[in-house]
Amino acid sequence: MDLRSELLKSIWYAFTALDVEKSGKVSKSQLKVLSHNLCTVLSIPHDPVALEEHFREDDDGPVSSQGYMPYLNKYILDKVQDGAFVKENFDELCWTLTAKKNYRPEKNKKIILQQKDAFRLWCLFNFLSEDKYPLVMVPDEVEYLLKKICMAMSVELNCVELEDFLSQDFVLQNGFTVWVFLDMMNSGKLTKGITKDSVSMAVEEVYREIVDDVLKEGYLWKRGQLRRNWAERWFMLRPNTLAYFSSEDRRERKGNIVLDGNCCVEVLPDKDGKRCMFCLKTLSKTYEMSASDTKQRQEWTAAIQTAIRLHAEGKSSLHRDLKLKRREQREQREKRRRAKEEELQRLRSLQEEKERKLAELELLKEAQRQAQALLEQDEQRRRQQHEQMQQTLEVQLREAEEARASMQAEMALKEAEAERQRKRIRELEEMQQRLEEALQVEIKARQDEEAFRYAQARLLSEEEDKMKSLMVLQEEQEEYILKTQREKQELKQEMEMKSRALEEAHRQLEEVRANRHKVDQDVVAAQRKLRQASTNVKHWNVQMNRLMHPIGPGEKRPSGGSFTSSFRIPSQRDPGLRLRMKSEMDGEQHDGTNQNTEQDAVRAGSEKRLSQTSNGDMDMP
Repeated sequence: MDLRSELLKSIWYAFTALDVEKSGKVSKSQLKVLSHNLCTVLSIPHDPVALEEHFREDDDGPVSSQGYMPYLNKYILDKVQDGAFVKENFDELCWTLTAKKNYRPEKNKKIILQQKDAFRLWCLFNFLSEDKYPLVMVPDEVEYLLKKICMAMSVELNCVELEDFLSQDFVLQNGFTVWVFLDMMNSGKLTKGITKDSVSMAVEEVYREIVDDVLKEGYLWKRGQLRRNWAERWFMLRPNTLAYFSSEDRRERKGNIVLDGNCCVEVLPDKDGKRCMFCLKTLSKTYEMSASDTKQRQEWTAAIQTAIRLHAEGKSSLHRDLKLKRREQREQREKRRRAKEEELQRLRSLQEEKERKLAELELLKEAQRQAQALLEQDEQRRRQQHEQMQQTLEVQLREAEEARASMQAEMALKEAEAERQRKRIRELEEMQQRLEEALQVEIKARQDEEAFRYAQARLLSEEEDKMKSLMVLQEEQEEYILKTQREKQELKQEMEMKSRALEEAHRQLEEVRANRHKVDQDVVAAQRKLRQASTNVKHWNVQMNRLMHPIGPGEKRPSGGSFTSSFRIPSQRDPGLRLRMKSEMDGEQHDGTNQNTEQDAVRAGSEKRLSQTSNGDMDMP
């Protein structure tokens, strides 16, 4: 059983807990919350876009488990990494959802299990249940789990109470579910005279052994690698590691020994005042340890060898392997039982066939007896006829002897008649012999016919079995064809989705190109305005230079005119000139908002010259 199957079992309980109406469907809002919580406890990045896309509100009605499975597999289970999350937190989330709806122990009765113990038993039930939905546990696994719990409490399982509970009608009809299992544990019939604390400790021990894959744990004396002193440590053995802590609460980890195929464990003789010693050898180090007694040393060495063997066989869990072996044994027992039933059925059919043939043989014997009786009657009749004929002949002989002298000719005739009669008798005897031979041939023919009928029936049975196997093969072929058609349809849908996505990407690319072309046109227009503004600024600078150049006595401007001759440089305190220049500069700045850095530089120079003019610092030529 892989990690995906274990997670699906817990998620199935959470899904059914949200199915309030027991219709097999859950509302989309509840599935959104459930998916978000699953991503949180499984340490998976949550994708709200995919969640909203998958559970969009454009169609009506809730979602069934089959409709939820594609999203669950693609966006959650396919991204799960073993060891990246705490499975106990995941199980607690699913247990919290399902316990509110299904786990309701009766308040008027004494409750044996605490909430933590009920959660652990729920996890153990999921681990040992069959991979079929709804989840149930076979009676063999129930007995195995109860024996483990009773062994942890050092008590013997009450098999009578267990058989009585398993034989109840609702258990036989609905199967042994986890809620039936918890009710049985809370009933107290199997834990009479045992305290709650003992039950809780036993459940925790079995939970750590089966679910947490703790092969063995306990105190051992360990020798240090540097100071070579002995210290008592709490060791915890898993299939891949042997960790040791300072105390039983496992808060301070002192070290971790990785187990692989290169490790081995050996028993050491007593030395340095330590007894029941053994060592664990790895490629780099050798760890010396001491147990409390010989039994503990034997258990620890056997458990470590089991962990090394599991690693060498590529198995990550002892109890998963044991569960598979028990399942295989059950399947083999079921196959043997079915084979035995088939053998008994075949023997019964052979017995019936034998009885039928014996009846037919009796009928044949009866017919033979009747034929023998008829033959005897014919023989008796022939004998009587023969005796009568002999008596007649004797009478005739006597008469012939009496009349010999006078009737010799008649006597010869009589003798000839007698010879014919004897010949007739021989013919009758030969006919009787031939009839007996024909009867024997007929009996043998009937026997051969029965043998041929039996062979024909056997051939017909074999032909019927072959026809059944051919029908099964045909059904499998049809199922495979349907599956291939479904996969082809899904592939076609996926190709259509990708094609639509490609068309959308082409459309977006065309929009980007259109926007880029528009931006290029805007840039060209801005550059044209920039050049025009630059020309205006240069023209404005020339005019300013002309206006700001004073005329000396007797000088003339290159371009004469009344306006030029009458132009006078305003004083440095003339506010009108500054206001006009400022308004003109603001107008130029408003027209050239899209100019580049060169315009700003030209404007800065103009403002500097204007400032110098207004302050009376302009150089006169």
